[in-house]
Amino acid sequence: MSYLRFDKTLMTNLQESLPKEILRTNKSGAYSCSSIVDCNTRKYHGLLVVPVPELDDENHVLLSSLDETVIQHGAQFNLGLHKYAGDVYSPNGHKYIRECNWEKLPTTIYRVGGVILKKEKVFQHFENRILIRYTLLDAHSVTTLRLRPFLAFRSVGVCTHENAGASRDYQNVDNGISTCMYPGYPNLYMQLNKKNEFVFEPNWYRGIEYQKEQELGYDFSEDLYVPGYFEFNIKKGESVVFAAGVSELKSNQLKKIFDYEYEVHVPRTGFQSCLVNAAHQFHYEKDGENYIIAGYPWFKCRARDMFVALPGLTLAIDENEYYEKAMKTAEKAIYDFIEGKQSNIKMYEIEKPDVLLWAVWCIQQYSRLVSAEEATKKYGKIVDAIVDFIKKGRHNNLFLHENGLLYTNGREHAVTWMNSEVNGYPVVPRSGYIVEINALWYNALMFNAEMLMSCGRGNEAAEYTKLAETTGASFKSTFLNEHGYLLDYIDDGFISWSVRPNMLIASSLEYSPLSIPERKRIFDICTKELLTPKGIRSLSPKSGGYNPIYQGGQAQRDAAYHQGTVWPWLSGFYLETCMKVYKRSGLSWIDRCFVGLEEEMNYHCIGTLPELFDGNPPFHGRGALSFAMNVAAVLRVNKVLSKFYNY
Repeated sequence: MSYLRFDKTLMTNLQESLPKEILRTNKSGAYSCSSIVDCNTRKYHGLLVVPVPELDDENHVLLSSLDETVIQHGAQFNLGLHKYAGDVYSPNGHKYIRECNWEKLPTTIYRVGGVILKKEKVFQHFENRILIRYTLLDAHSVTTLRLRPFLAFRSVGVCTHENAGASRDYQNVDNGISTCMYPGYPNLYMQLNKKNEFVFEPNWYRGIEYQKEQELGYDFSEDLYVPGYFEFNIKKGESVVFAAGVSELKSNQLKKIFDYEYEVHVPRTGFQSCLVNAAHQFHYEKDGENYIIAGYPWFKCRARDMFVALPGLTLAIDENEYYEKAMKTAEKAIYDFIEGKQSNIKMYEIEKPDVLLWAVWCIQQYSRLVSAEEATKKYGKIVDAIVDFIKKGRHNNLFLHENGLLYTNGREHAVTWMNSEVNGYPVVPRSGYIVEINALWYNALMFNAEMLMSCGRGNEAAEYTKLAETTGASFKSTFLNEHGYLLDYIDDGFISWSVRPNMLIASSLEYSPLSIPERKRIFDICTKELLTPKGIRSLSPKSGGYNPIYQGGQAQRDAAYHQGTVWPWLSGFYLETCMKVYKRSGLSWIDRCFVGLEEEMNYHCIGTLPELFDGNPPFHGRGALSFAMNVAAVLRVNKVLSKFYNY
């Protein structure tokens, strides 16, 4: 039995099945995503969603969905499902679903009378092409299959409506057609590996609604264009492949491509293999450069997210090659920033004051998990350049004070991972001396000294070690309070006493100014006030401003974004603190902390972890469907745990 399997009872219950989503990506920025019953609930959903750089920097939905109709003895049974006004669902194809499972590929089994039809989907790697294989498992008479494509040709951020500007033109290609609704878009090629008849029957399907957009207060209704339908007979035991992409293929290649993609997919047989598959979805290769997408469906490559996630998504699953490729791209962006050059590397927010410090932390993980010698050889130069850049005050929002601490101005704009803003101002104006920035600074100084020492540059290493001693002493006197936890930030006399998880970053670092007893007190407080079954809260319920439910309109959600919501990626620092404090005796506790996350493989976006969770029960998953830092944190901790167990 598949690890990810959903039976008829669940699939036919839309209240249970519609919130469950499936995501597939191609490592080139495109994706395919919908609910497990193939009813789109977001404007971001679509069978083929691709970047169109000729238009803008966003993804665009070309093929929204594909309705299948089984025809026997002249009777038609439509397997599609769409939501219309008044909570009307039509044509209710979900009632024919017998089961859905996902081992290598998402697979749905339909039963219509004596007809049993299997549908499998795969997104071709590095090509903007979705392939769907239909296999007739059983039938007692002649069976015809009709495929009706719903086209959008619009940005993921908007809805489209019937208009006279949409082109109805199409061209015949090998076993299919190509069409393009608007200038500037690529042609959409829809082909089958079997001869078929395309019936031109242009129509607009009006008023299709997206439930998730409605809940969030966005435009949620649109019209989709259907140019006609493909029709062909299918025999018992026969498989037919449909493909939709932005380039034409020979139709006799479709089966070969599908079979290849099937073979290279890693089976999802458990928690770890699901996360490994999810990790691969964040890979993004463009123009010879390699990136990490922060999350799907709306994030791009953000520098901070990339550096935090990269070790877990690569080194933790022994995929060092992609780490090195991505760091090669990142180095170009870092040097461009340090040297004040315009960069063509598509890494966003590299100018944020904590990002370069996270880059050093990222390299430090390579040293831990791969080789200290190799880390020094490959990345010693850039670590030294980053630390020197900050030390000399060349960053426009990092100021090294005489006490060894870094000061950052975050009053007007958010400067850390807690980056939500309302009306142009940070919800949490973290400014001044910020706890994780200064902990990462101490760690960077010590790590750079370590690398310099291994290169025989002892005098320079001693200089950085001396500065680190000053930083460490000031860190403790500034942040460590009489209650045993760390203040979150201090700015011009204002002291943030809120209990937040950023102190866990400080307590988990390889080089931390904190003693083991001090780390233990931090761990205990965070366990009591921040720990949930889904990870670590962004704010204690005992602190002022606690707002744990991430729902409502944009401003309402932004106000709650970091005010008590749960972020699983912070669990990595919590669990690493546990290992540093309790060593092997803490392993059983760490194992129990993952139980609540493993069950998420069957909820929200299947086989991955969402961006965040509500801070109060039932801890509903929210935000982006799949979030790189969360997946990476669990994989990284699993890797560190394996070293303990194999000790």
